[in-house]
Amino acid sequence: MSLTPPPDAPAFPAAVDYESAMSNRRLRRVRTLVRRATRKDLFPEPEHLRTFAEDMFRTDPVAERFVDEVYGTLGGETARALLDQALTDGLDSISDPPPALVDLFEEFETVPDWVDPELIAEGEAIWRRWGTGLFSVAGGITLEMYTEAAVAKPLSLAGGYAGDNALRRFLETSRFWIDVSQPGALLTPGSQGRATAMRVRVMHVWVRRTVAEHPEWDRQRWGDPISQSYQLLTLLGGSVVPAMALWLTGVQTTPREIRVLLHYQRYLGHLLGVRTQWYPETIADSLRLLAFVTSTRTYDAGDDGAELIESFPAAFAKSGSTGLQRLRGRYNAAMYAAYSSIYMLPMTRVRYRMPSPVPGILVIALRLPAVIAIETARRISPGFRRLHERWMCRHRENWHDWQTSGRPAEYAHGKGLRR
Repeated sequence: MSLTPPPDAPAFPAAVDYESAMSNRRLRRVRTLVRRATRKDLFPEPEHLRTFAEDMFRTDPVAERFVDEVYGTLGGETARALLDQALTDGLDSISDPPPALVDLFEEFETVPDWVDPELIAEGEAIWRRWGTGLFSVAGGITLEMYTEAAVAKPLSLAGGYAGDNALRRFLETSRFWIDVSQPGALLTPGSQGRATAMRVRVMHVWVRRTVAEHPEWDRQRWGDPISQSYQLLTLLGGSVVPAMALWLTGVQTTPREIRVLLHYQRYLGHLLGVRTQWYPETIADSLRLLAFVTSTRTYDAGDDGAELIESFPAAFAKSGSTGLQRLRGRYNAAMYAAYSSIYMLPMTRVRYRMPSPVPGILVIALRLPAVIAIETARRISPGFRRLHERWMCRHRENWHDWQTSGRPAEYAHGKGLRR
């Protein structure tokens, strides 16, 4: 039986099961034990929960004004060409740019005072050395949140990560991860990483808008599509969560490096339009927020979530391929089936029709000693560390080129929903 929430309780969307979590006896006992052991709650401070709830109803007004005024006035093709010109040649290359474009780029090009360039560069380097490991862990942990309709519904309606499109959109996201982790990607004006971040930001506006207008979307239940809060969780999905999860496969990321990643992701989020009222800058605060989100899930994604989850590992086996191409496709499919089994919670995985993790899990287990040895050597020897980074960068580029057959990422926007 749930308790009546206090007057100052966070105003979460209905799908966030806040009241049940706060009144759950077993969970309350766990929170008491955590407070006794650490003098801190299992969950974030009440004021942080309140802002997290508010940010579920907040989006990206600067980018949305740009889409309204520029795309609405000039049309999609002309507006996109104008955006590409500003990203490639700078805003000064455009005579009499629209005011909304000026405002967008003034915000985009202003580096906040809290940014530490050395930490940003180190965060980029950590992502580079993870190589395709970032792809596998990000793909696996994302499946865990597809159980929630607030996450799954926009993706299902847009169709990008569903069914036959699952691999194509995942590869576009992988290209994004590569672009924003190149040396100097986030702080170098005109870099490919910054351009990719802006294109993804504008794409989010289109998805958010079309989903919000769809009759299946319930704002009171889920908040705004691609809200500030869910984008914040994506940033934790690029820092604390993968850094800890990759230890399961032998990849070593220290606590200090995780804090570096939190800083790096905060600025990457800034470029993507994330302006949350609170950002967890410590590992402990990040874990508290993740504990809260895990405890308040409602598993309400239904068929939308099932399609997203089940289509992901199956997408890696390319149909119609032969010879070496077919073998490579089967290998990738087996490995991503294994990664999905490692990075999804068992109680989540059993809800869906997922491929067997064998034989991929055996490959991961057999190469674990070698990965640990390489990681240890990397930490000891600067020369080996540089060699290792070059190898991982080359490998992730080769992997991506093979999967895409050289097709460039589109980050398309302005398209309708699939239903």
